[in-house]
Amino acid sequence: MISEGESGAFKLSFDKGTLVLSASGAAAPAGLLAPAKWQWDGRIGAFRCAAMHYAQESAELRRRLGESFADLVPKPWKVNWPRLDMPDLRADQKEALEAWFESGSRGQIVMPTGTGKTEVALAAMTASDDAVLVVAPVRDLMYQWHRRIMLRTGFEAGVLGDSIYDVRPVTVTTYDSAYIHMADIGARFGLIVFDEEHHLPGRCLREAAMLSTAPKRLGLTATPERADGLHEDLEWLVGPVVFNMPLPRAAGRTIADYDVVRIPVALKPDEQARYDEAAGEIRDYMREKNKGGVRYTMKDLCADTGADPEARKVQKYYRIKQDIEDRAEEKLRVLEDLFKLHAPDRIIVFAGSNNMAMDVSRRFLVPAILDHSRRKERTAVLDGFSSGSFPVLVANQVLDEGVDVPSAKVAVVIGGQASTRQAKQRLGRILRKSGRSRAVLYEVVCEGTGEVEKSRHRRRSDAYGRTIHHRL
Repeated sequence: MISEGESGAFKLSFDKGTLVLSASGAAAPAGLLAPAKWQWDGRIGAFRCAAMHYAQESAELRRRLGESFADLVPKPWKVNWPRLDMPDLRADQKEALEAWFESGSRGQIVMPTGTGKTEVALAAMTASDDAVLVVAPVRDLMYQWHRRIMLRTGFEAGVLGDSIYDVRPVTVTTYDSAYIHMADIGARFGLIVFDEEHHLPGRCLREAAMLSTAPKRLGLTATPERADGLHEDLEWLVGPVVFNMPLPRAAGRTIADYDVVRIPVALKPDEQARYDEAAGEIRDYMREKNKGGVRYTMKDLCADTGADPEARKVQKYYRIKQDIEDRAEEKLRVLEDLFKLHAPDRIIVFAGSNNMAMDVSRRFLVPAILDHSRRKERTAVLDGFSSGSFPVLVANQVLDEGVDVPSAKVAVVIGGQASTRQAKQRLGRILRKSGRSRAVLYEVVCEGTGEVEKSRHRRRSDAYGRTIHHRL
């Protein structure tokens, strides 16, 4: 324990994603360590805190202890950029970058999809020689970053993920891999870029930030909000929001102008009958469970399925109900009409399930990208879509975030979640500016089903503020 005694050095070291402060008979000033950050580790007789506090705590310890303090934490690697071939930033991108610098190179930049967040991040990365770790949510985005870094700087970045362990002064990785390996590599980087940062506050993934000593942190997203409210933790994990551009401000200027068209459809009589039966079974069960003022939710239902056969039966009805919404026959008829209406255009179809994505793929003989599609297959499909070989591309949730989908100005949403974040992300896939062409997103919704409420919730987003209602 740090206590009064013979003179000696206070030593700060990095150990498995934490800072360790040990002492040998030194007299510690009163109130040296903040109790909210530091905890006593009796196993080694020293104090520990998360590595993310390194910059602040090391500076304070040096100020308070002077020559009796020894900082043994490894210094981050340095980068020698082979070349810089960076595009000129637009005024709003410069504003975002300057705001991040003014905040001490620590904070979040919130900009709509298609407005060039990646270019802002590359400018921030190449402004110094600090080693950089780029964290992306999925492998496709990780490799997309790898290609972009090579294109703009000539640097062959390392890859950490997808069964590859190649850590270099500039490395790209996924949130899963970063959280797994940060205890070992957390002291090697001076800057961490969190792409699609709304993934970071997850209960485990947040360790990708907590176990790193990097003083510089940049969070990028178009949609920081999370349904669980954990996005509020981004301020201490990454830094404050330093720049926030609402989507309407960018529409028609830095991204394409657009329309959102809502098309209601009806279930077939047999679909409606099965839907009503499933909904009734769920409603009766939930009403019984909620008797006596007890609040019983779908979350409770899922928890009970392991021990209660009746709960499993009701969960089955819930899946039947959801499947009918996702795969309504009338949605396929509307899709056919939209394909005819936009015959010259390339179209992305967003399905609510893998089953519906495959229904569309088989019905119209168009390629589908699913969450389990292999990288080679995804690349081939995206390349074919970009070249025009495939006029239509169907996906479940694979294309919701980040992945560049060039040349698309039409999207059709035939299923999905109620989240405004998913709504913005899907809209963002067609908003990259190309001349004066106007983008359009169609939202096909089954009337008289739970999709109606999901649609209403999505339209609370500023991105859906100009929705047009239309019937085909």
